[in-house]
Amino acid sequence: MSAGHGETSWCFSQVKGALNDDITDADVISCVEFNHDGDLLATGDKGGRVVIFQRDPSSKAANPRRGEFNVYSTFQSHEPEFDYLKSLEIEEKINKIRWLKRKNQAHFLLSTNDKTIKLWKVSERDKCVEGYNTKEESGRILEPKQITSLRVPSIKPMDLMVEATPRRVFANAHTYHINSISVNSDQETYLSADDLRINLWNLEITNQSFNIVDIKPSNMEELTEVITAAEFHPRDCNLFVYSSSKGTIRLCDMRSAALCDQHAKLFEEPEDNEMNNKSFFREIISSISDVKMSNSGRYMMSRDYLSIKIWDLHMETKPVETYSVHEYLRTKLCSLYENDCIFDKFECCWNGNDSSIMTGSYNNFFRVFDRNTKKDLTMEASKDIIKPKTVLKPRKVYTGNKRKKDEISVDCLDFNKKILHTAWHPLENILAVAATNNLFIFQDKF
Repeated sequence: MSAGHGETSWCFSQVKGALNDDITDADVISCVEFNHDGDLLATGDKGGRVVIFQRDPSSKAANPRRGEFNVYSTFQSHEPEFDYLKSLEIEEKINKIRWLKRKNQAHFLLSTNDKTIKLWKVSERDKCVEGYNTKEESGRILEPKQITSLRVPSIKPMDLMVEATPRRVFANAHTYHINSISVNSDQETYLSADDLRINLWNLEITNQSFNIVDIKPSNMEELTEVITAAEFHPRDCNLFVYSSSKGTIRLCDMRSAALCDQHAKLFEEPEDNEMNNKSFFREIISSISDVKMSNSGRYMMSRDYLSIKIWDLHMETKPVETYSVHEYLRTKLCSLYENDCIFDKFECCWNGNDSSIMTGSYNNFFRVFDRNTKKDLTMEASKDIIKPKTVLKPRKVYTGNKRKKDEISVDCLDFNKKILHTAWHPLENILAVAATNNLFIFQDKF
């Protein structure tokens, strides 16, 4: 994994999706998620489809290991709907996918659009039953008098078929758009969050949920903040966190009350009065777009527009680490506001042992930060590098007057190309990076 000077070196492994410039909106990837052992990788898109990739067994067994994935299953998770009471179209876009831990041969995942959450079972079939007594091979049911002899049905091998079937549909519980779902460590319940409320569900019960957070004011004109993300603690099933558009994170304990309007802890960075209050964009750029608990459960990470912050759950007063993602954009906030890019919601993710973190930026750049060495890398998910084993060259953005070789000017960045969704394999150094309609797979150099 290490190239000279102890730095991680990454190389290209695969790219999925059409590489031409003729992109339809439905093909744009809207979420990426590895399952718990990293053998399956799911993506959702704006067209309501879920595509599951499976780790190639030969790449896993190879020495050194390679991160190669093949299409395993594709299915239509959500369809466009229309709310006749509110005269609103409900998009089919998949907002989030979350895997359940595997309990048997089948895999289960939750997928959600703005209003409806679905539990999907993904299972394999490589055998079929032949020789029924009461029906023909075509499926036509026989009349009793047509049956003249009895035979013993037999199980025959068949080509492998992967089936995705909806097992549960959790609907009609959210007035506003769902932005987060998170499966509890008990694997029996999960939460779903929209702009103003968080609901707790049992995976077996579709017709009722418990409202555990409600920040909707009695008078909507008094609304000052919205919920932007929510997640359960990875080990303590009674704890969850949610972030707000004001840059705060609240940790709640479900043991204290049925309605968790009173938080147990409030994580908020003290304001820098001199610098922040001068900026018209202060509140917009401090809004948290994603919050992720570390795998150990000791830390959590929050992503705002310009930075990533690491918080220790034992210390509420300030983050223990802050990483600048694209500070060079601070001077460009006016134009980013005008083209709406300032409202982009970048996600972030941990590696398997919480020693590194990753998030996206513009120009198809993505950033990897090593928490131990404090070194950081900027890399590009580009069509120019799609040759296996191509080592990714670190990219640099210059802001001064003198441009060094291989540096790119801030004014040359393409703000239409953005990495919003990324995922890190839970056990290995394999990265999944969604760039518009393409899914790039990178791995440590081999």
